[in-house]
This record gives sequence, structure tokens and C-alpha cells, in this order.
Amino acid sequence: MARQTDKIFMAFLLGVIAFGMMIAFFTLQQSLMVSVIVLMVTLWTNEGLPLAVVSLLPIVLFPAAGILSTKETAVNYANPIIYLFLGGFLIAIAVEKTGLHKVIASRMLYLFPSSVRGIIFALIITSGLLSSILSNTTTTLLLLPIALFLTDDPKLKMRFALGIAYGASIGGILTPIGTPPNLILLGIMNEMGMEPIPFVQWIYMVLPLVLMMFVVVAFILGLGVKNLYIEADLSNKTLNADQKKVVYLISGLIILLLVNAPIKPYYNGLGLSEPGILLAAGLLLFAPPFSILDWMSDKDSIPYRIMFLFGAGFAIAAAVTQTGMAEEIASHLMGFANMPMMLFLLIIAVMITFTTEITSNTALISIMLPILYKVAEQTGIDATLIMMVATICASYAFMLPIATPPNAIAMSSGAVSVKTMATYGIVFNILGILLIVTVARSFWIHFL
Repeated sequence: MARQTDKIFMAFLLGVIAFGMMIAFFTLQQSLMVSVIVLMVTLWTNEGLPLAVVSLLPIVLFPAAGILSTKETAVNYANPIIYLFLGGFLIAIAVEKTGLHKVIASRMLYLFPSSVRGIIFALIITSGLLSSILSNTTTTLLLLPIALFLTDDPKLKMRFALGIAYGASIGGILTPIGTPPNLILLGIMNEMGMEPIPFVQWIYMVLPLVLMMFVVVAFILGLGVKNLYIEADLSNKTLNADQKKVVYLISGLIILLLVNAPIKPYYNGLGLSEPGILLAAGLLLFAPPFSILDWMSDKDSIPYRIMFLFGAGFAIAAAVTQTGMAEEIASHLMGFANMPMMLFLLIIAVMITFTTEITSNTALISIMLPILYKVAEQTGIDATLIMMVATICASYAFMLPIATPPNAIAMSSGAVSVKTMATYGIVFNILGILLIVTVARSFWIHFL
């Protein structure tokens, strides 16, 4: 009890210190917002309060501090992405309930090296490639139950879960359709009359960075486990009736998602809501002819605390936008524009990477790209180069569960703590920043 009190006191103390540091540079409203965010991040990290409790604090603290009204805050807890998560998790529950993950896992072990490093690399590659054409949320939800079945070792479960989550985030940058910030960049470039980056050229430019990130993440997550091996259980060769039903549902879902995905400017997709597609697929599992899930027995498997966590992340993103904090930070970039290009790119990469940990990457990049375009226009810097760096860095959210849905889903498995995610995440953030600045300055510069 005393230890929990100390953790809560530490969180409040850091919040007060953050307010004192911010008030000299920002408005009272902005400073209070930063203070609340620091309080929440500290409580998430040191586990001073349960995850779900901390995630609901914005509904109380934002209106109390005059940051957002109760309605403006609470509406974020009904964001469509939350229902995408719910639908996907219902499918994941069905996969686990029917034992389908055991069959898939045994076949995957038969195809890939059975060493832990081999499995980590295989999971990262699979997650990354799927995420380049599907939602990173959907990809993580589909792969995580399979990965966690591979071992009973908590340390390995943690590494597998993080590998899938990070692989999905990295893979999303591989194609223009892989993640919303990429599409926002192309849209803004079109609005500004800039020459668009062709689909194939985008992949060619980003592929070296993606491959290097895959290798770095796999290597670091595999440290200390090189002598362990996981044996494939080939006894699970055939599918029973319920497993076949789930396979048919998932296969149909993937086909529909692929057909629905736009490949602009060549194909506009079906225009269907992806959260609606996922939720519909999940709800079908309760009805004939599937009848796999039963609400009374399966509802406790749904991680409602992670749904609250998503809501908290969206509420923070709304606060950052509405208080003008993002524009305030961006305006300071003008003072760095006359620096050497390498240093300027580094500053942009650092700012975007760490800001996207506490706010929506979509909201952040929507605000930042027009500002960066104006900075480039006034200073003569290549606008496409700095906007591309900012867009890619918006997907570098490796530290916190609120930063991106794959991180939150990894947390929902129970295999990863916030502290562990933050420890690995800051390492990957820093390495990712160094890699993208190097690639942008030495490789992209020849295409733009």
C-alpha cells in the first residue's frame, strides 16, 4: 500500500514539475495539459494505478483543468478504431477458443527456423508485410494469438508480442497505403501542387529503411535467447469443423480488406469502413452458421481496459490539437531551418518521433506537414524530403501503449508491461531516428 502511494505521489510530483517548466513557455491551458499527460504516462509506467483507471482520468482531469469539456473528452472513447479493435479481438478469441492457433503455429514452426531468433524474425517479417497492405491493428490482432501459443516462457511471449507490434508499425511505412500518415502526405502534396511520389518509387525508397529496421528489431529482441529452440508439434495437421469455419471467415475477411484497400491514384477501393468490416466479422461469430462465440462465456476475454486506453490516447490527441500545442511547437521549427540539412532532419525526426508517442500520428502529421511545407518554401529546403522524414517518423511509436494500436494490443495480451515496452521502445526510437536521417540524406536525396 505504501509503495503504491509512493508511485502515485511521484506521478503527481512529476506532473507539477512539468507544469512549472512549461508555464514559462506556453499558455496556462497548454501547460496544464502537459502536466496531466506527464501524470498519466508516469502512472502507466510505474503502475501506480490500474491501466484502465489511469486511462479514464482524462474524462475527469481535462474538464477540471479547462483543457476539454466532458463531452469533447468522452467522445474520444467511442472512436471507430476502438470498434475495429473489438471486432478483431473477437476473431482472435475465436481462433484461440477453437485451437486454430495451435495448427497455424505448428505449421509455421515447420516452415521457419525453430530457434527463437528465427521465429522472432519470421513474426516481424510476416507482421510487417501484412501491415504494408492491411491495417496494422488488424495484422497484430490476427498474429498475436498464434505467436503467444508458441511458448509458455513469459520472457519469450514478451519478445514475440513486441516483435509483432513493432513489425506492424514498421511495415506500415513500406507502401503509400500502409498507414494513414502516408496517405495524408500524398494528399497534401497534391493540394500543394507538388509532384507525387509514384507507388513503386515509394517502395524502392523506403525498402532499405524497412529491412534495416526489421533486422535491428529482430536482433535486439533476440538478445540472450540464441541457444533456445522451440520444437514443432506436427500432431495438429487437420482442421475440425469449427476451425474450418474460422478459417473461412478470416480468409473472406482478408480478401474483403484487400479489395477494399485503395491504391491511389490507380484504384479507389470499395469505400467500406474498415472498423465496420472488422466488427461485422467479429459479430458473425456469435450467429449461425458459425456459432463459435457465446457472449456469457466469452465476454470476460474482451480486454475492455485496452479500449479505455485507446480512448485516452485519442483524448490526448484531441487536447494537443485543440490547445494549439502542436502548432506552437511547429512554429519553433522556423528557428532551426538555417541549420545544416543533416541537423535539421535530425531535429524534425526527434520531434515527430517522440511527439507521436502521446498523440495521434494522423492528427500530428495533418498539422505538421503544411507547416513543414511553409518552412521549406521560405528557406529553399527540399519540401518533399523533410515532409517524407516527418511522415515516416510518425510511425515510429515504439515506447507507449497509447502511441499506436499494435502497442496497445501487445499490452492487452498480458505478456508486455509498460515499463518493458518503454525500455525497448526508446532504443528503437533512437535507432530508427538515426537510420531514417542517414537514409534520407544519403539515399532519398537522389530521388527527390
